[in-house]
Amino acid sequence: MKAVTIHAPRDLRIDDIEAGSPGPGQVEVRIRNGGICGSDLHYYQHGGFGAVRIKQPMILGHEIVGEVLACGENVDDLAPGTPVAINPGFVPAPCKYSREGLINHALEMRFYGSAMRMPHVHGGFRQRLVCERAQIVPLPEGLGFEKAAFAEPLAVCLHAARQAGDLLGKRVLVSGAGPIGALTTMVAKLAGARELVVTDLLDAPLATVAELGATRTINVMDAAGKLDEYKRDKGHFDVVFECSGSAPGLATALEVARPRATIVQVGMGNDVQVPLSILVVKEISLRGTFRFIEEFEAAVATLGRDDFDVAPLLTQVLPVERAVEAFELAGDKRRSMKVQLSF
Repeated sequence: MKAVTIHAPRDLRIDDIEAGSPGPGQVEVRIRNGGICGSDLHYYQHGGFGAVRIKQPMILGHEIVGEVLACGENVDDLAPGTPVAINPGFVPAPCKYSREGLINHALEMRFYGSAMRMPHVHGGFRQRLVCERAQIVPLPEGLGFEKAAFAEPLAVCLHAARQAGDLLGKRVLVSGAGPIGALTTMVAKLAGARELVVTDLLDAPLATVAELGATRTINVMDAAGKLDEYKRDKGHFDVVFECSGSAPGLATALEVARPRATIVQVGMGNDVQVPLSILVVKEISLRGTFRFIEEFEAAVATLGRDDFDVAPLLTQVLPVERAVEAFELAGDKRRSMKVQLSF
């Protein structure tokens, strides 16, 4: 079968690999759609991020959906042809964190398309995938594959929202209008935020989030001083979702957050310095957020709602044979928001 494999920076190939068969407790899925994530782009453009680097060829992809082909022993609740989303994280052995329900912090966590471990964990950009039954979430009736492929990034945003607490009636700033920032905006709107300001360095993604419910968008590259009004009287926003992963993004978040506000650091970039004086005197809660737990199932259910439309985020769907073209398009933020591969 065909698989999208990264061999080195800018060396993306469509390789032929052997197909497996499901063992006890496992399911074989025919992959239909897969979204290209920011981490996939880091591997493609730079060979990794931070200390995480590809050391051997690795199949990319973790935003994947498809249909059941076959089930192994002890799996009798899924029929062939059932459309499903696949949770890309699984824990092969329990540990103290998984027993506490902190699956995203499990010591033996495996995550599709990740070079954090050796050997690397191959991803889901392939025509068929064998996974554990526990990773499978059947799709609600009427939910198509293109929309369902947003389940993984939406789960990330739902988990981030839980770190912020109750958003009903809150003034919210989202820093960074990429796919995660856009989905976070949608989640905050769904949760009842009364004000939703979104910032970015480019006009194109800001135009998209304006369609999705942002009450105001600000290009911070060419709009110097436009955030000053939010810095007055010790700040304005009750909650800030910092999705850019940049030092200026966090610094601005601390300036515009009001006393006792919550800043949720969603974006993961290089390590940055934190102005502790502002954090302390304004009694701000700075919280990290990492992947998701049960939010994956909630994301699938949310995507099945008629009032949660992610269509404006989907730029284009390209066949797997055009994977390099798809990755180039996904890496151009002036032309794309989310690009998917079709298998």
